[in-house]
Amino acid sequence: MEATHIEEKEQQWTEVIRPKTSLFDLRLREVWQYRDLLWMFVTRDFIATYKQTILGPTWFFIQPVLTAVTYSIIFGGIAGIATDGLPRMLFYISGITVWTYFADSLTKTSNVFITNAKIFGKVYFPRLIMPLSIITSGLIKLGIQMLLFLAVWGYYLANGEPIALQWQVVLLPLLIGISALLALGLGMIISSLTTKYRDLAQLLTFSIQLWMYATPVIYPSSRIKGTSFAWVNEYNPVAPIVEAFRYMFTGVGTYSWQGLVYSASVALIILAIGTLIFNKVEKSFMDTV
Repeated sequence: MEATHIEEKEQQWTEVIRPKTSLFDLRLREVWQYRDLLWMFVTRDFIATYKQTILGPTWFFIQPVLTAVTYSIIFGGIAGIATDGLPRMLFYISGITVWTYFADSLTKTSNVFITNAKIFGKVYFPRLIMPLSIITSGLIKLGIQMLLFLAVWGYYLANGEPIALQWQVVLLPLLIGISALLALGLGMIISSLTTKYRDLAQLLTFSIQLWMYATPVIYPSSRIKGTSFAWVNEYNPVAPIVEAFRYMFTGVGTYSWQGLVYSASVALIILAIGTLIFNKVEKSFMDTV
């Protein structure tokens, strides 16, 4: 009996799982300890997306180019929507670059619980790792598409187009950060709700399409300024981000400090709500998935 007692006393546990004491407990220290796992998920997402495709990562360039060409033909050529004097390809790619990162991050984050239920049910790790890995892997894709945007931007600059970098370009990381926090917060909310209401996944796809049309991706905000639809841009937290990005690189568009403060405030509020709901649902979601 004494030997058994000594043996148990000498045991050192590597992991102790305890219930959370607060809905806002993010356990960021624990997330940092699992940073290798986060990077593994980032690598997995990046490689798995185009692993069995012929063109591979080239799709990172092909998709925005084809989308910009389509928009140029339909909205620029047929519909005749003005682009505030910017070349159509430059105008559309500038909007697509920012919007794609936000939309992809939101879509993938909103399916975290459903797509990873088997992993969550077998092994423990901070659940926040999964949505964070999605946001991070999206940054890699964004970086690649930024190269495409800069190539298009450089082409038109070299050909004498009246475009120029603005000093606000130093705030580009802020724009990306706001987009990431907004997508993360909304994604956690929707992901938590879809554990019970699967219809939200279908509704989200449709909603993102409508949201894009409510964002100055295919038209400049000046197009609807002063109209009965102006409120669409005023209350859309993504609109100031897209417009600011376009303005930073071309000098054309609307740059608004008030708009960016509004976007950041909305992102932080939604992130707080998303964190609360995510932390609450992760305790029992395996019973409903």
